[in-house]
Amino acid sequence: MPSLKRKLSDPARRLTSAICTIPSAIVTQALAASGMDFVMIDMEHGAVDHGTCHAMIAATAGTECAPMVRVAQNDPAQVKRVLDMGAEGIVFPLIRDAEDARAAVASLRYPPRGTRGFGPFIAQSRWGTSLTGYRAEIEDHLVCCLLIETAEAVANIDAICAVDGIDLLVVAAFDLTTSLGISGQFDHPDYLRAQQIIEEAALRAGLPLGGAALNATQAAALFERGHRVIAGFDVLWLKQQTAEMTSWCAG
Repeated sequence: MPSLKRKLSDPARRLTSAICTIPSAIVTQALAASGMDFVMIDMEHGAVDHGTCHAMIAATAGTECAPMVRVAQNDPAQVKRVLDMGAEGIVFPLIRDAEDARAAVASLRYPPRGTRGFGPFIAQSRWGTSLTGYRAEIEDHLVCCLLIETAEAVANIDAICAVDGIDLLVVAAFDLTTSLGISGQFDHPDYLRAQQIIEEAALRAGLPLGGAALNATQAAALFERGHRVIAGFDVLWLKQQTAEMTSWCAG
């Protein structure tokens, strides 16, 4: 049974996640077996096709790691396809306003509550349900995660947070600084102010908040500001560890 929504509902719980850009069920399986709370299988920026996405979702079976999928855009056709592969939820990019947020929530739900078409022929096996039982057993456990990564989203953050059905907000620092015209300048006053606006709105609304942490110091800073979810990147971890090993050979 899906467990991520339950974990997110516990305000005292901190969670770990990995953004998986490497198209590999083996990498995903290793992350899931390590105790990761969830993976974000990246179909927006990663090299993951639909066949590999299904294999990566399946690779989390038997663990407490939830298979989330970051779609390329807020598009119900893309959402439907990966949910029907057994995804436990969706990470939505480029949310700009409350209308975008409502559309995201609706794409996770079947009519009359939403817009999702019915066809969980693969998902029923991932979750151990019957075809007809999938809706009743799984629909209310699916997780809606919104990426806050545009200047428009910052301006509309209170209205976004007021939309019913959102489970998690993630501050996407790379995209947000780019949207603000200060790409990669994470200490810039404009970014720090935008970050503060998002954090305060999420905390007022009682929504879990997440962000990227590439080391323990960054993780501690996020937790201090009220974040409950930290995220890393599979390909950056690989490069970091390889660079460290290479340094051992330096004379």
